[in-house]
Formats: sequence, structure tokens, C-alpha cells
Amino acid sequence: MKHIIEPYLPEHAVDSVFEMIKHYGVHLKIVNERVTRHGDYRRNANGYHQITVNSSLNKYRFLITLVHEIAHLAAFEKFGRNIKPHGVEWKATFQRLMVPYIRPEIFPAQLLPLLARHFRNPKASSDTDATLSIALKQFDEKSDKNYIFEIPYGSHFRIYNGKIFRKGAQRVKRFECMEVSTGRVYLFNPNAEVELLPH
Repeated sequence: MKHIIEPYLPEHAVDSVFEMIKHYGVHLKIVNERVTRHGDYRRNANGYHQITVNSSLNKYRFLITLVHEIAHLAAFEKFGRNIKPHGVEWKATFQRLMVPYIRPEIFPAQLLPLLARHFRNPKASSDTDATLSIALKQFDEKSDKNYIFEIPYGSHFRIYNGKIFRKGAQRVKRFECMEVSTGRVYLFNPNAEVELLPH
């Protein structure tokens, strides 16, 4: 099993992650990309713990996602199944499991302060931390996508489901964008990945 996860993780994290997977009895599935999530955790009817993580993630995001999902399992085991999925118990568990990895042997130096800040109060998704998400993105394979904050005001763009929008004004952090076909206005995080369309 260790040889299977090795290509997906930073080199100095492989052994301890493998031990964590064994310790919690995780059945890990590395799957093709799902647009709406990086990974998930389920306890199946027969009692075994299944975690899926997208194969398309870079090594650093893969590590964060895998530990995020193992934190669900560990929090449910310690505090019971009636806790909120991303409540205080999960946050404390995620911090405890992740902090040992936040070191220069595992993460690039430019990510360390961003990770330290993020893990003071981790969110349900690292994507909601736009600064961290953008910093992690630089380690992805090259893409033809743009971040919404990069495209010009008034330009048209397409999102993953094919819907087309026109970029509007920024409201505090997020951007107001109008769906062209319906006229409805939606708010987009600055790190939303979109396909810029020609005029």
C-alpha cells in the first residue's frame, strides 16, 4: 500500500501518513477528479472507513485533504457521531493531526506561514482560504483556467458545469457575477477557477 500512496505525497510525509492510515483502518481510494470536492470520508454499512481523495491534486493539497478526511474519522471515534462534521471537535482533531506536517522537510517555505495561519482555525475547505488556495495552486500542473480575480471586469467566463457569467464588481472579498442566461447574480470567491471566454 505504501508504494501506492508514495507518488501522491511529499517524500518526508509518506511513512507517517502510511502509519496513520493503518492506525485508523482506512480504506483509501484515489479517484479521478471530482469538481465539487477534493476528498471525502464515509463509514460504510459493514463498518469499514473509506476515504477517497482526487488523484489530480498536487502533493501538498493531497496531504492536506487526506489528513482532513482522517480527522473526520478520528473526531467521530473520539467524540461520537453526533458532532458537527466541521465543528470544534473536528477542527481540534484536524489541527492535532496536521500540525506535525507543517515543517520545511514537507512543505515549501513559502507555504509554511500560510499553513500556520490557516490551521489556527481550519475551515471546512482549504479553498475558502483564498490566499492558501492560490499559493497551493502554483504547485498544480499547468491549466488553461484563470482565477476570477485575474480576469477583467465585465468579461464573460464559463464555470465547470458549462454556465456562462459576466464578471461584476467586488464586494468585500467576493465578486458579483451575473449568469448570462438568467440574469441571476451569484457571488464568487476570488480563487474560483474559470475559463475566460473571448469577446
